[in-house]
This record gives sequence, C-alpha cells and structure tokens, in this order.
Amino acid sequence: MPTALVVSLAVHAMLLSIVVGGQAFGLPGLVLPWEERRAGADDLRIELAPAPAPVPVPAPVTQQVEAPIAAPPAAMAMAPAAPTPPPAASGAKQTIAPAAPVASADYPAVAPLEAAPAAQERAVELARIERDAQQARQLRETELIAIARREAAQHAQIAQETARVEEAARVAGLAELARQEASRRAALQQLAAQQEQARQQANQAALDAAARHEEARQANLEETRQAAIREEQAKQALAKQQLAQQEMAQQQLAQQELAKRELTRQEQARQEQARQEQARQELARAEQAKQAQATQALARQDQAQRERAEQEAQREERLRAIGRQLNAEAAQRDAADGSPSRSLLPGVSSLRRGWLLGRADANAQLVQYAETMGQKIELNMTFDMVRDVIKQPHVAPIVTMAIRADGSVEKVTFEVSSGVPAIDAAIRRVIASQAPYAAFPPALARQYDVVEIRRTWNIDTAIRLQ
Repeated sequence: MPTALVVSLAVHAMLLSIVVGGQAFGLPGLVLPWEERRAGADDLRIELAPAPAPVPVPAPVTQQVEAPIAAPPAAMAMAPAAPTPPPAASGAKQTIAPAAPVASADYPAVAPLEAAPAAQERAVELARIERDAQQARQLRETELIAIARREAAQHAQIAQETARVEEAARVAGLAELARQEASRRAALQQLAAQQEQARQQANQAALDAAARHEEARQANLEETRQAAIREEQAKQALAKQQLAQQEMAQQQLAQQELAKRELTRQEQARQEQARQEQARQELARAEQAKQAQATQALARQDQAQRERAEQEAQREERLRAIGRQLNAEAAQRDAADGSPSRSLLPGVSSLRRGWLLGRADANAQLVQYAETMGQKIELNMTFDMVRDVIKQPHVAPIVTMAIRADGSVEKVTFEVSSGVPAIDAAIRRVIASQAPYAAFPPALARQYDVVEIRRTWNIDTAIRLQ
C-alpha cells in the first residue's frame, strides 16, 4: 500500500503539470509551471508628439486679420493644431510690413504681398485651410480611437475565446486522465488480487510443504527413538550377559579359592600330623638324650612355626591378589552399571573383614572411619618421630593397617616398602603411638570385626595419608 500511494501521488503530480492549449499545434506537453513566463498584453497606446512652433504670417497694413496664419498642411497632419493667435480688435488697423517669404516642405517660398486685397484673400484662404486641417485632425483622432477600441474589443474577445478553448481542452484532458486513472486503478486492483491469490497459493504450498516436512521429521524422530530403544535394550542385554559372566567367573574363582584353602588346610593337617608323628618318633628314639632331643624338638618347633608363618604369609598374599582381581572386576562391572564399587574379600579366618583400598567406597561409614583415623595420625605431632630419618632417599611406602572393632591394631603390613628400614620402623612406631583408635560405629561393627585400610604415606614436611 505505501508503494501504491507513492506511485499514485507521482502520477497525479505529473498530470497536474500538463499544460493544455497554447499557440502551437499538436498534443499538449509537460511543462513545469515555473518555466513558462506569462505576461498580459499591453493596452493600445497612442502618443501625440508636440508640433513645431507655427510661423507667423504678417497681416496686411490696412486690413483686419480675422484668423491667424496656420502652419503648412504637412505640419497639421502630423501634429495637433497650434494655438491660434487672438483676432485683432474690430476696427483696428494693422500695418503689414514687408516680410521674408515663408518656406515649408510642401509649399514653395511665398513672395511678399504686393497689394492688400491679395494679402487678405491669402489670409482668408489660410484660415480656411487651417480649419479644414483641424477638422481633419479631429476626424483622424476619432477614427484612431475607434480603431483602438475595436482592436481592444477584438483582443478581449480573442482572449475570452482562447480561455474558453483552453478550459474545454483542460476539462476534456482531465476527463481522459480520470478515465485512464480509473482503468489503471482497476488494472492495479486486478494485479493486486492476482498477487494476493498467488501469495495465498504460495503460502498454502509452503504450509503443505512444512506439514509434510514435519510429518517426515516426526517419522524420523520416531524411527530414531525406536532405534535408540532397541540399541539401549541390546546394551542392557549385553551388560546383563557380561554381568552374569562376571558373576559366574567370580563364583568359579571363589570355589577355586575355597578348594585351594581346603587343600591347603588338608596339606597343613597332613604336614602337622607328619611333624607330630616325626616328633613322636624322634621322642621315642631319643628317650635317652632328652635334653638334646628337647633342644632338637624346640628347634623343629621353631622351624615349623616359621614355616607356618611363611605359609600364612603366602596364603595372605594369594588372598590379597585374588581380592585385587575381584575388586578390579567389580570396579569394571560397577563402571558399566554406573554405580560405585566396593571391595570385599572373603575372610581368611572366622573374623569378618572389610577392605578399603582407596579413598572411595559405597560404605560411607567405612570411608568416614578411615578419614578420622588418618586425621588422627596427621594432626597429633607424629612428624617428630620421622623427622630425622625422612632425610634419607626413599620412596613413598604403601601401608595396610588392620584395625579391630575396639580400635586396637591387629597388624601393620607394608605393601610397598620405603626402601629404608629406619623409615619403615618409624612408621610402625607412629601407628602404634596413636593406638587405640576410635571404636567402630554400631552400624560398621555389625558388618565387620576387622577393617584393613590401605594408604600411601607421603612424608616431606608433614605426614599426609593418601
């Protein structure tokens, strides 16, 4: 609509600038109003020039002069009548002196009057000629004024006729322009209707295309969702299968461990029976040398204890290896399931044992108890016990502390030694100096009798357990 309004205003301004009529033939043209200079026609003016001074004619001496001597006819025709000298008084006598001959353009020089009758006749003739010239001038002035009035009337009539013709042409041109404008508006309305119809059709086509696109997108989304659901189901089935395989493997490992422990116990029982039998045989053979035999028996007992201690250590090491393997598998399984892992190994004795090999575990009370125990070691001036020996080159030791439910220390095991025996001994003294530790909370005591906590000891300017 703003564009159509601007175009309409421009067309109307152009139409109003058309000049209709004029002196030239042909179609009217576009002329800017300020470029045409129009001025009204001047009225007819007649200017009368002043006549030259009249030449006086001398009057006869003995006769009265009735009329003055007039100018020649040529002068009378070109100028108004000169003022007539007043006639002489009645009965006055004037003497006419001899004068020079009068010359003009139309008349030759006049000889001086020789006799009074001739001069009087000449004066009368001149007066008559002057009156005739005056009448001729008046008639001519009247004719000129009538001619000027006729010409003015003709000019006014021509101007009126021209104005009437121009007005008729302007009205006809405006009517034609109005018809053209109406047809143009009708064409514009038809074009606008066609454009509106085309726009509506284009909008409908766009809406249809958008609807089809949305339907295709919804179908794609549904297909993608179904594919994601199938993929998730496949992943869950695979995870369940892997979990079942891991549980089966753990059960097999546990059964193997139980079998190994049973075999170890039977082997120990046989060895013990063999040692006891050997001891009895030795006692029977060495009845006579009791002291020597007693010494040998004590030595064998010590050897047997050392062997049992070594076997117990080997068994503990095997259990720890199995526990690490089970913890790693449980961590992998928990990572696949998205849940934290917690390592629990089957106890090597009748005591219920729990293991905390890192700083994170599903049992929050066990983690809290380990943090409390570590803070007690770090904050109670224990660094003074290792200040002197820590200057030696060493590695960060990894220590496992077995704490009973009452807070007492069951044992201290170095998983990784510092490489300096004095530092290992100082660490043992630090652990022993802070015993007993806090008793297990009731919920933790209901689960475990002994908790083994493994930490890495970083010692530089203080003791920090990690």
